[in-house]
Amino acid sequence: MPRIALGLAYDGAPWHGWQTQPGGRTVQDQLESALSSFLAAPAATICAGRTDTGVHALEQVVHVDTTVERRMESWVRGLNALLPPSIGVQWAHAVDDSFHARFSAVSRTYVYLLRSHRVASPILRGKAGWIHRPLALRSMRQAAARLVGEHDFSAFRSSECQAASPVRRLERLDIRQAGDFFIFTFKANAFLHHMVRNLMGALVEVGKGGCEPEAMSGLLAQRDRRLAPPTFQAAGLYLARAEYPAGFGLPSIPVEQSLESHLGLRL
Repeated sequence: MPRIALGLAYDGAPWHGWQTQPGGRTVQDQLESALSSFLAAPAATICAGRTDTGVHALEQVVHVDTTVERRMESWVRGLNALLPPSIGVQWAHAVDDSFHARFSAVSRTYVYLLRSHRVASPILRGKAGWIHRPLALRSMRQAAARLVGEHDFSAFRSSECQAASPVRRLERLDIRQAGDFFIFTFKANAFLHHMVRNLMGALVEVGKGGCEPEAMSGLLAQRDRRLAPPTFQAAGLYLARAEYPAGFGLPSIPVEQSLESHLGLRL
């Protein structure tokens, strides 16, 4: 049975996250409804990483099995004609059955877009996080350096997390500033539930001067979520991409290019 990989972008604000729910107000529910109409048959999807309510995606990768043969461009245009405006297929690619959107991924990258300004922007509401206080970039970078590597991230794990192990390998945590914006880039082999937003809460606390960068090492060692700063807002969080072995031939768009293209911002 042919397998099709799809690259999906969406505004998470109107939806209750990725994973299907009885009310149907999730991205997966909307995509599978569109697929069922497009294929004239029920369709089930597998995704690279589940997102929570209010979290966006620049490139969520999913796969679907089907007996229907269509041109790849027809998959894109046909599905987008059936999806709500806040969800859009960006590309389609035929893969063999050794590809699995979740288990074939070798890493995931999230981006958090945070605006530091004394007044909130109504235009960016839901698209970027906001803090009214200035942030110390150097201190946050020092804190980030202590988080990179393989660690037990229990201090940054939601109590609802169902992962078998709290150990993850954080390969990259970059922070850069562009005017009023701070762009945080997180890349790991996999993430725990709320891990990025919990890390953001800690990094922002350091940036505000509420704790020293060295505190990150202590939080990792103590492995206690109750000792870490609160979970940060969902508004500025984007699932930016999932990476796969080159042999699958999936499109590869740089994260920064994708973020600028979707938001129309020069970052």
